[in-house]
Amino acid sequence: MIERSFRMTDPQGMHARPASAVVKVAKGFSSDLTLVAEDAVSLKNMMKILSQGIQPGTAFTVQASGEDEAAAIQAIADVLKNEGLAEEA
Repeated sequence: MIERSFRMTDPQGMHARPASAVVKVAKGFSSDLTLVAEDAVSLKNMMKILSQGIQPGTAFTVQASGEDEAAAIQAIADVLKNEGLAEEA
C-alpha cells in the first residue's frame, strides 16, 4: 500500500463536479483507492466522497493498494491538481 497526503485548496471544498472527475479516474484502476478524511471511503464512490464534507484547508490522505497502485495514486494526484481541488501536503 502507498499513500499521499493532500490539503483541499478549492474554495468550495469537495463538490460534485470535481468529485465525479476523481471517481472517473479511480474506476480506471484495479487497485483499491481510499480517501481518508473523517472516515476511510472508496474513491470509486462519489456519494461516499461527498459525505466526508471536505472543506477548504482540510487535510486528507489518498491510499492505493493493488497491482497498479503507483499509477493509480499518481493519476489521482494529477486529477486533484488539474481540477484545482488540492495540493500535496
